[in-house]
Amino acid sequence: MLVTRSERCLIKKSDPMWKTVDIYCQRANSVYNQANYFVRQWFINTGLWLRAQNLDKIMQTTDCYYSLGTQSSQCTVRLIDKNWSGFFSAIKDWSRKKGVGYSGKPRLPGYKDKTGRSILLLKPAQCCIKNKTIYFAWEPLRKFSGMKTNIDGRIIQTRFVPKGTCYWLEFVYETHTQELKEKSNRVIGIDLGINNFATIANNIGVTPIIINGKNIKSMNQYFNKKKATIQSETRMSINNRIKNLTDKRIRKLDYFMHCASKFVVEYCKENSIDTIIIGKNNGWKNEVNMGHKNNQSFVNIPYDEFILKLKYKCINVGINVIETEESYTSGTSFLDKEFPTKENYNKSRRKPRGMFTSNNGTKINSDLNGAYQIIRKVLPDAFEHRDRGWALHPVRLTISNKAYLNYRYA
Repeated sequence: MLVTRSERCLIKKSDPMWKTVDIYCQRANSVYNQANYFVRQWFINTGLWLRAQNLDKIMQTTDCYYSLGTQSSQCTVRLIDKNWSGFFSAIKDWSRKKGVGYSGKPRLPGYKDKTGRSILLLKPAQCCIKNKTIYFAWEPLRKFSGMKTNIDGRIIQTRFVPKGTCYWLEFVYETHTQELKEKSNRVIGIDLGINNFATIANNIGVTPIIINGKNIKSMNQYFNKKKATIQSETRMSINNRIKNLTDKRIRKLDYFMHCASKFVVEYCKENSIDTIIIGKNNGWKNEVNMGHKNNQSFVNIPYDEFILKLKYKCINVGINVIETEESYTSGTSFLDKEFPTKENYNKSRRKPRGMFTSNNGTKINSDLNGAYQIIRKVLPDAFEHRDRGWALHPVRLTISNKAYLNYRYA
C-alpha cells in the first residue's frame, strides 16, 4: 500500500542553514500575504473564487514573487488555494448543519503577521536523494547539501516550517507499507486520561498496561509556572524566553508521543494484535468542567497527536486502528457483561478512588474497565471466545525523558 510519510530535522539558530532559511521564510510570508490579499479582494468585490492558475499570473507582476523564487512562489500560491478550498468546504458544511458542531461561522483566511515567518515550500525538482544523502538543487541551499537521511521513497515536497525560535525541515515522501489485516480477532482497547495517559486492555488474556501520564502533567506544570515567572519579570505576554520555553515543551511532548505510540505498536506486534480500538470524543475539550487544575492538565495534553502518530505507525505494520466515542464506558460494568448504554450507566460504582466495583463486589481498575468497555462498544463478541477470568489490575509503565522504560504495578 502506497502511503505518504515525512522525516523531520531541527534547525536551530546555531545551524549554518538557519540564517538563509529565516530570510526566505520571511519572503514567503510576504508572498503569502500578497496572494491572500488578491484572493480576498476578488471574493469581497465579486463573490467569486480567484483560483491558483489566475492568481499565479497576477502574482508574477509583483516584486516579492521573484525575490522568493518562481518555483517556491508557485508552491505558496497553491497553499493559498488549498486554504481557501478548506474555507469554502467549511462554509458549505456549516450551512448544511446550520452551525451545529461549530463554535462560530468560518471566517475568511486571514493574513499572517507582517514581521512573522511563513512556511517555505520547495518542489520535488529542487531537492533529491542519492545514496541516502540529501542534495539541494535550489541555489540558496545548494551549499548545504550532504545531509544524511533514512528516506527510502520518492520525495514529493520539502518544506521549512517556522516554530518559534527554530525551524523544522520536513521531507514529505512516498513509501510502501503492509496491507491492513481484515479480521479483528486479537484486539486491544485504549482509554485516554490524565494521570493514566493510556490504559491498554486486550481480549487475549495477557497483562494489561497503563502508560503513566504524570510526567506530562509535571512537564506542563513546569511550563506554566516558568511562563508566569517570565511574564511577571518582563511584563510582556511573549518574548524570546517564552518562545524558547514553548519550543522546548513542544519537542518534549512530541518525543513522549512518539515513544508512547511506538511502545503500543511494539506491544501489538509482540502479542500478534490485529486491531486497536481507541476512545475519543469529538470536541471533548470544549467547555470542559473538571476544576481549574484538571482543566489545565487535560486541555494541555495533545491526545490528537498521539492518535495521529499511533495511526501511521500501525499502518506501517498492517494493524487496523478504529476510533470510537467513549460515552457510558466509564460507568458500566465489564465484569457483569453490561453493554455501554445509558440504561446500564451508574458511575457511583467507581468506589474507592480509581477502582470500579462490579455488582457482586469484585473490584477492577476503573480505567481498565473503561478500556474493556471501549472494545465491547465496537466488537460486542470480542470476549466470547474466552471463559477464564480477566486481569483486573494493570501494570504501570513510565516513559522517561531518557528513553528507558520502568515497570511497576498500579
